[in-house]
Amino acid sequence: MILIQAVFLPIILAPFAYLLGKRIGSKVGWFSFAILLYSTILVLLSSSSSDYLEEYNWQPIGTFGLHLDGLSAPFAATIYILSTVLAVYSIPYMTHRIEEEIDNLEPEEAHRVFNKKIGMYFMYYMLYASGMLGTVLATNLIQFYIFFEIMLIPSFFLIAQFGYGDRVKISVMYFLWTHIGALILLAGILTLGFFAGTFDINSINTSAISENVRIWIALAITVGLSVKLAAFGLHIWLPHAHAEAPTPISALLSPAMIGIGAYAIVRILIFLLPSSYKEISFAISVWGLVTMIYGGWMALNQDDIKRLLAYSSISQMGYIIFGLSSAYYIGVSGAIFQYVSHGMGKAILFMAVGSVILQTHGIRSISKLGGLASRLPITATAALIGFLTIIGVPPMSGFQSEWMIFYGSFAGAITIESTTKLIITAAALISTPLTAGYTLLAMKKIFYGKTPEHLQDVREASKIITIPLLFLAFLTILLGIYPNLINDRIIPFMENILGS
Repeated sequence: MILIQAVFLPIILAPFAYLLGKRIGSKVGWFSFAILLYSTILVLLSSSSSDYLEEYNWQPIGTFGLHLDGLSAPFAATIYILSTVLAVYSIPYMTHRIEEEIDNLEPEEAHRVFNKKIGMYFMYYMLYASGMLGTVLATNLIQFYIFFEIMLIPSFFLIAQFGYGDRVKISVMYFLWTHIGALILLAGILTLGFFAGTFDINSINTSAISENVRIWIALAITVGLSVKLAAFGLHIWLPHAHAEAPTPISALLSPAMIGIGAYAIVRILIFLLPSSYKEISFAISVWGLVTMIYGGWMALNQDDIKRLLAYSSISQMGYIIFGLSSAYYIGVSGAIFQYVSHGMGKAILFMAVGSVILQTHGIRSISKLGGLASRLPITATAALIGFLTIIGVPPMSGFQSEWMIFYGSFAGAITIESTTKLIITAAALISTPLTAGYTLLAMKKIFYGKTPEHLQDVREASKIITIPLLFLAFLTILLGIYPNLINDRIIPFMENILGS
């Protein structure tokens, strides 16, 4: 009963976080951190086994199961490592964020409201983390969808109650877009389960389903999950939600949540509907290429630093989609590694941006920043590591994942003797300098050059912000130098599924 603890302990204790927050204020963050740290350790210990499964009877739907294998382990570990680190980062950040909104209240009333809101934040936060983990461990399609919704609902409230700007309108737009995508996904899941006669993923046999039905199931699931992945045309919600969410939540929305769509594409489409997926894989590769270029181009033209990172996430999801479209074991493995790599790199960047916002009293405009490397040296160093990670520069983990994606795509195109797919892959490779363009330009404008007069007194953030930053920076370098920490699980697993 290891994984069921990791999933349900934060859910069960989430109301206690709210009640505890009303009594002890921001210290409740350490309670949430302790619960998530314990749950993370459970996940990592379970990951040491090549295949770990827990099953519980769940009639009439089937079996409720939690499964750590070569596919789910990297996703589960990334989700809970980021959630645990960001629980610590949230303590000072959300303290400042909530205090901004209640500074016009009387001291006694302000204290009461602060404690209530900080407790509510960590309650939603724990539910959100558990929902993400539950989706990638689920062994039943209905179970997967339930956790998919558990992930969506608290994230809606986190944006609506703690975000910036027109947060209510933005949170509603976020909810509508992602929920419509979830309903399309549900239609595909229900159709698949109906024709297969079961919702247990390991028991589904699609060979008896007609090819036309399989294609429509594959299309419904692809479109539903592509909303979550923010693929081009279905991305409208992401720049608004990620830019206006509180920064710790942006650092989970972008690196952890949206990539779960990639997990589900592999688990449901590539595993269960391989022939149908290959039928639409070329269209998906073009979609991935367009998403890469569009996100990178839009990021290059942003002045708001959080919107730049939001569009960057769209571009990075394009890389993942492109790797998945190869339908070749190295390319798909690279897409999974890219989820881990992007998770670390983009979390670093959102946290670094949060540090800049805190220390400059809310400045988000790149044109109003400059010369901060001398005043925020730890933040600047971490940001550089984050930027180099998403560019794909060795020894950062992004280099490993990106070369696997492009190697896999070229190898897949050669295997099926598709000249068109070779051309698409070459075009994707040529488009990668866009990432270097917007990242290095942002780094230069924010951290180098002359320091404006209004930033002369800026100082480095507290250790409770910089230590989590340095920890993730260390992880992304470690995975870049020792990629087999990930690849030893992913590559043999995907080779076994897809063949070599």
